[in-house]
Amino acid sequence: MHDPQGSTPAASIAPGDDGAARAGDAPVHPSFGQALLFWLKLGFISFGGPTGQIAVMHEELVERRRWISESRFLHALNFCMLLPGPEAQQLATYIGWLLHRTWGGIVAGVLFVLPGAALLWLLSYVYVTFGNVGWVESVFYGLKPAVIAVVAMAVWRIGSKALKNEVMWVLAGLAFISIYVFKAPFPAIVLGAGVIGLLGARARPEKFVVLRGHGASQSAGEATPHPRAVIDDDTALPEFATASVGRALRVMLVCGAIWWAPVLVAAAFGGREHVLVREGVFFSKAAMVTFGGAYAVLPYVAQHAVEREGWLTAAQMLDGLGLAETTPGPLILVVQWVGFLGGWHGGGGGDADGSSHAGGAMISGGASPLTMATLGAAITTWTTFAPCFLWILLGAPYIERLRRHAALTAALSAITASVVGVVLNLAVWFAWQVLWSKERGVDGAALVIAVGAFVALAMKRNLILVILCGGAAGALWRALSA
Repeated sequence: MHDPQGSTPAASIAPGDDGAARAGDAPVHPSFGQALLFWLKLGFISFGGPTGQIAVMHEELVERRRWISESRFLHALNFCMLLPGPEAQQLATYIGWLLHRTWGGIVAGVLFVLPGAALLWLLSYVYVTFGNVGWVESVFYGLKPAVIAVVAMAVWRIGSKALKNEVMWVLAGLAFISIYVFKAPFPAIVLGAGVIGLLGARARPEKFVVLRGHGASQSAGEATPHPRAVIDDDTALPEFATASVGRALRVMLVCGAIWWAPVLVAAAFGGREHVLVREGVFFSKAAMVTFGGAYAVLPYVAQHAVEREGWLTAAQMLDGLGLAETTPGPLILVVQWVGFLGGWHGGGGGDADGSSHAGGAMISGGASPLTMATLGAAITTWTTFAPCFLWILLGAPYIERLRRHAALTAALSAITASVVGVVLNLAVWFAWQVLWSKERGVDGAALVIAVGAFVALAMKRNLILVILCGGAAGALWRALSA
């Protein structure tokens, strides 16, 4: 039986099987339908920013389902971390592409964003209509400490695989100190680690070429009854991943047309100064410079949206960031909030305080504020994430061809070690934000949830169930302590 997207043959799968591989059994290539259900589920549970999201994918794809090996996962992750845009969403797109070609990548990338985008639209509507979304904090109170446990487990598991010698430990420590103490920008840390890896490949290759597969540690002649993952370290490059100039040109033309089509349509109907066109152009430019995560680009977005365009107020920008923090999906989805309020005000909806923007009705062309807000949110989200598919579909075949290149492997090994330090920094920062406050000190309930979730994960409990139980425990605690 062949996958509908033309991937490698898939073995039969019992009805109701979610694709998890049993210990000792050969992993089974997921059908397109199975993968679709997994990516949809991932979209609903991808809390905690990129660190938590990558941790969830590592747990599900590498440890539990064994759809991809450790080294292939890290190879893809390191490439995605060098790109502008949300690396977790791009990692999902990359792995989806490896499993089921172009449509697999599109489905994985879209479903990673879609649930969070839909929920944020709903919260945005509640906000402009009622102005009170305090209940959201109560619902998601328990999810944050559960995500801390996921992140901590990711540091442990990725670190145990990547930090194979003292050189890798030093790189991880330097990365942590650089970002935690000296606030060095994330791209600079990654670039510096890559350069060190390239130089180290010549001087001490045995210390730097450490990204090995599961099977690499086996003794010569040792029996290997089953591959350790569907996409294993020795899996041949599939035919569809062949890189060529013709393919690259087709990808650029098609993805570029899809990226800019909504902006051109808005310009054709509303003119170049239409609020939707201005949003589409601005967030297309922002998508090109979103290195280092959402927090790195938010000051740029806030300055333009608040001070120059007047799409929303500074207070509303902070409210949107808080909502985006409590919804699944990449944190950069906060730009959808900006697009929603920009469209709302452009449609004559006015500010939350009752004031309105001059010319709003003229700009909207008679459309209702909610229609304009929805279109604003849609075009903002579209132009933010469409470039991500271009980067992956264009670059992934070349990255796959270079996977066994010794110098590149050394560079990616060094980057992976530095990423462990960066992830540790994010875990410490996230834990500090969630578990400590000046007014109350340590949040005992959140700490208990975090510790309990970590113990559950260490006991190999289902990650999704752990996160859901954390959310339920937090909501119950808030209800009892009210």
